[in-house]
Amino acid sequence: MSADILVLAITAAGIGFTHTLFGPDHYLPFIMMSVARKWSRTKTMWITFLCGLGHIGSSVILGLIGVAAGIAVSRLEWFEASRGNWAAWALIVFGLLYFVWGVRRAIKNKPHTHFHTHADGDQHAHKHVHHDHHTHIHAESKKRNITPWALFVIFVLGPCEPLIPLLMYPAAKQSTAGMGLVTLVFAVTTIGTMMTAVLLATFGAKKLPTAKIERYTHALAGGTICLCGLAIVFLGL
Repeated sequence: MSADILVLAITAAGIGFTHTLFGPDHYLPFIMMSVARKWSRTKTMWITFLCGLGHIGSSVILGLIGVAAGIAVSRLEWFEASRGNWAAWALIVFGLLYFVWGVRRAIKNKPHTHFHTHADGDQHAHKHVHHDHHTHIHAESKKRNITPWALFVIFVLGPCEPLIPLLMYPAAKQSTAGMGLVTLVFAVTTIGTMMTAVLLATFGAKKLPTAKIERYTHALAGGTICLCGLAIVFLGL
């Protein structure tokens, strides 16, 4: 391994870590959806891993095409930036729609009290909700299946902006093997950071007493995802 490839590999690890950690869109959607949907830890990790793989893979494929075809890096940077905007707006739309659905669900699921009088004159009251007990099983199942796929599509659409210009192109000038190593280091670091952040946050979130706001968790999840997209568009995160 040449000294240049070693430096690029170390740089790839650093960029992968900071790029992910300072980009809340890399982990907040999974944290919020895991809490709202009550995903198991295993399911949460698998969804995060696959979305991260799609996120990295789309940029890797584009970078390989660019290197093989000799496409100027400036053109690829322009296309990656455009993809980033599309992904951010997709995140905004998805979050907003999920927020509206969550608010409607919370309103329908508002607890209410019924009073009953027995023949002997005794009265008692009980509080319950209708929505959770009457949700159609098949419709709910479809919603649960759509959400991970929606996240996956959004993350495939979203690029890893630093990967091609800062890492793949310089490494490709050294050797194909070097480019593969640098790309692999970036991918492992990025996905590993995503999964670690999601794992730690969901572990802590599920320990919190959320009974009083449980019916609002879907709305909170949608709102948070929408804010992530807005932060990308207007703050450049």
